[in-house]
Amino acid sequence: MAEHTARGARGIAASREPDAVDRQLINALQGEFPLVEQPYAAVGAMLGLSEDEVIARLNSLLEDRVLTRFGPMFQIERMGGAFCLAAMAVPEADWERVVDAVNSLPAVAHNYRRTHAFNMWFVLATASPEGIADAAARIETLTGLPVHLFPKEREYFVEMRLEA
Repeated sequence: MAEHTARGARGIAASREPDAVDRQLINALQGEFPLVEQPYAAVGAMLGLSEDEVIARLNSLLEDRVLTRFGPMFQIERMGGAFCLAAMAVPEADWERVVDAVNSLPAVAHNYRRTHAFNMWFVLATASPEGIADAAARIETLTGLPVHLFPKEREYFVEMRLEA
């Protein structure tokens, strides 16, 4: 299956190439982020940068779409929340309207277009397990289309590091 952002061919593209220092920073930020009072200063010390330089470079990488996200990954269930994979079969003529409706909800993340009968896939993230059904019902009301929920049956931890 081909994978695109839910906005189709208008996907996200970086506006510049990262330089050598950006690449070192990206590599240093993967997996072992220091849990100390000033983590950006600790990362900077490893790379010969100041805390302010690390923060400025990180902001620039995000603004220029070299990185699309930087932040922690939480196991939401341990905090009482829930994640659920969801899919919809969206008629092509309704695509933009449905994208706008689905993406308008704060519970929706990672919305992707796929070449499949279920051509829209997204993740629902809510503060409680009951919130998943509420969010799906809200999307069905907004779009007039059924939402198919695929709750997690088993969790795997896969650490992935990409060389920048």
